[in-house]
Amino acid sequence: MNWTRSLTLALATQKCTTCRGSGLTIGRGGAFQACDCVLRGIFKVCYNKFRTCVEKEKYLSKVSLEIHSGPNRRGTWGRKDEEYVADFMAISRRALNDYEYKIFSFRFLLGADYHLCCRRLKMDRGSFHHEIYNIQEKLGQVFAELQPYALYPVHEYFSGSPRQRAVAALPANESKVTPIRPPVQRPQVNDPALDGLKAA
Repeated sequence: MNWTRSLTLALATQKCTTCRGSGLTIGRGGAFQACDCVLRGIFKVCYNKFRTCVEKEKYLSKVSLEIHSGPNRRGTWGRKDEEYVADFMAISRRALNDYEYKIFSFRFLLGADYHLCCRRLKMDRGSFHHEIYNIQEKLGQVFAELQPYALYPVHEYFSGSPRQRAVAALPANESKVTPIRPPVQRPQVNDPALDGLKAA
């Protein structure tokens, strides 16, 4: 994913001392990457949508048709709210290690406040908030850079419009034809009896 200022400016924290409100920092290779405040903002947007889908009354959920690109443009029926909840939880479990997922489940899935989490996990307040920031930054980057269907931006996940991709034929293989069997050579036999016959 190519991070640009138009993608990060709205999510950047104006008081951030790292990016100074631009949302971009320069990585090791010299390329722009999203600031940590932007990654935390992406996580918060996805988490708020996750909570909305979970807390919504079940009779408000609906089945939607999603059209896929291709020659026949077939579509599939799905329940986007339930799919988003399942994707959010599965991606979080896959991206975090066991210790991080334990903190994540207590704080974000079970909704415990930091007093209860610190007492349950036997952590002080500073260490707990430091781990929460790291989890938000890690998941925010995963949610934004996931391929082919990222969780962020949320409206693209829930939109039923097909992805516009150019359909092209595979390039022709113009390499020379390789033989199925190697070329046959006359065996080299070092037999003195045969050398005598050749001399005769």
